[in-house]
Amino acid sequence: MAKSGLSSFQAGSKALAGAAHREPTAWSIAGGVPAGRIYLANVGVNASHRLRSPLQADGTFTLVTIPEPAGLRGAGLRTYGNVPELAAVVPERLHRQPTHYDPEFETRTYGDNCERAARAVALRQVHAGDCIAFIARLHDATGPLFALVGILEVAAILPNVRARPAPEELRRFGANAHIRRALVNPRWWDGFWVFAGTARSGLLRRAVPIGRAEADRLLRDRAGAPWAWPAGRSDLQTIGSYTRTCRCIIDPSSAPDRAAAFWQLVGEMG
Repeated sequence: MAKSGLSSFQAGSKALAGAAHREPTAWSIAGGVPAGRIYLANVGVNASHRLRSPLQADGTFTLVTIPEPAGLRGAGLRTYGNVPELAAVVPERLHRQPTHYDPEFETRTYGDNCERAARAVALRQVHAGDCIAFIARLHDATGPLFALVGILEVAAILPNVRARPAPEELRRFGANAHIRRALVNPRWWDGFWVFAGTARSGLLRRAVPIGRAEADRLLRDRAGAPWAWPAGRSDLQTIGSYTRTCRCIIDPSSAPDRAAAFWQLVGEMG
């Protein structure tokens, strides 16, 4: 990866700022059920944020992404106001606030701090052909719940990014929020990874709620055991705790039945 001077960072930021918004793609099962491992990543605003990701009665939803760090500003950043689906649900007073728009399904990428954040270290084991399933805390008329909201079937990986990527890498990975903020401020070339998805990667058309029944049927802890449900914690708290760390939740080579059940649920609900 080649380094560049400040003028190159500015040029990259301006180019991204001027790019037209594209509609996010929707997940498609066309081509058959993916054969790779399934990783789970918790994304979007959570209980610590003042914003919420709304879930409608028909299962449609808006994934509201987290704010960028305070003080980060620049022409190449996405804001709540310049992403149409976010502007429609975020209060107007926050429209100028930069948002860490990740995952993004306009060009199908997801980034994470796999080198320095313990919660994301497991993603360093992801290979092309594996899938990253995204779970988010949504709010419907009755309150908060967790649900699957998107699938990224991995096609290519840009690992341990510590300098401006080469032009051909920027063309494929450059819309990702991690690259956008590093182009604005080079201190953010901090070893992040970016995963690019296949053409069928995308948001689910309808959220797939994950409660205790779905978790018991599909999900396992890092030791491969079913989740424990402590008496003193709500199901929502338990799901939030188990999904805080990214990990492989299903390996079809050792758990083909759970893999089939996972894709059946996504196909029926999402």
